Amino acid sequence: MTTVTDLVAEAAALDAADPLAHKRNEFDLDPGIAYFDGNSLGAPPKHVADRVAAVVREEWGGRLIRSWSEGWWEAPVRVGERIAPLVGAAPGQVVVADSTSVNLFKALVAATRLNPGRDEILVDADTFPTDGYLADEAARLTGRTVRRVVAEGMPDEVSDRTAVALINHVDYVTGRVHDLAALTEALHRKGTLALWDLCHSVGALPVELDAAGVDLAVGCTYKFLNGGPGAPAFLYVATKWLDRFEQPLAGWAGDRDPFAMRGAYEPHAGMARGRAGTPDILSLLALDAALDVWDGLDLGLLREKGLALGDFFFRCTDELLDGARIPTPRGDDRGHQISIVDDDAAKTMAALIERGVIGDHRPPNVLRFGLAPLYTTFGEVLRAVTTLGELRLRELRS
Repeated sequence: MTTVTDLVAEAAALDAADPLAHKRNEFDLDPGIAYFDGNSLGAPPKHVADRVAAVVREEWGGRLIRSWSEGWWEAPVRVGERIAPLVGAAPGQVVVADSTSVNLFKALVAATRLNPGRDEILVDADTFPTDGYLADEAARLTGRTVRRVVAEGMPDEVSDRTAVALINHVDYVTGRVHDLAALTEALHRKGTLALWDLCHSVGALPVELDAAGVDLAVGCTYKFLNGGPGAPAFLYVATKWLDRFEQPLAGWAGDRDPFAMRGAYEPHAGMARGRAGTPDILSLLALDAALDVWDGLDLGLLREKGLALGDFFFRCTDELLDGARIPTPRGDDRGHQISIVDDDAAKTMAALIERGVIGDHRPPNVLRFGLAPLYTTFGEVLRAVTTLGELRLRELRS
């Protein structure tokens, strides 16, 4: 029988052998906290605070309006190019601008224009609610209808009526990974465009948009990319569609010559056409600094550690949480999140947080533990499971 002492030794050995262990030192984390909510808000890299302070003091305070022509205006495209390798995109296809919701709306409406004569939008039935809300509004404004189907069933549900299908790469409740390449190929066989939401996969596992032939994608930067609360999102448009990508929010920042102040909008020839309004420079440059932790990183190692953390989480729950209900897949078809069903999830998570184990919950009954390979340790995984076990034992005794 495996004991807690055995698991402590195992966690220590795994942490000692971790090829990414040094990355944790780059983050500003309280050593007394075990943080498992990087799938909602990533931890800050240590140097970001100094970078933001320098932007405020020197670029905004010192250079004032001159900073717009000294790098600020081009930052959305420049920072997009830094994200491109993390999603398997060649240069010229990613821009950082606006929020995930705004970019989803742009992409959905643009997709109906790229694929005219089709009156249906398919939406992953288990999607994050915002995705569904936006699909409904895009459909209402473009004269389409929305049909919700489970992601795995889309190959059988898609038809010659379907303009675009919106799918989450990683399910935000269970942590299940959907097969990006296979589903994209199945959609394309019916002439349907593939729009992927990468919010829970970018920065957690390798993503290969170009290789899979994905048409459009969006993703946030404040989760596993650690860009900070409310950091701007990114938009991907495959090169083959770029010159025909007509987004509905024709703001001045996406114009081919924004400062000409012409009366008629003409989209920029490149990925800047995905922009709408004036960029949020402070958040954008905080993200730019946060992306430094990815320079030269082997995404294969990232994925290996994320899976290993999950495997150890399962091992600990099997040994210490008899009968735990876990909807997260145990194979490679999972992201870097473990979900546990708990009948009083909100209360349980509040108790965990009081004890220094920070995760989150989703109604009605799911505890979520995000495993950020750049800073989560195996020792912290064991701490989370043992703390949860202690809470359950206390509940049984009360």
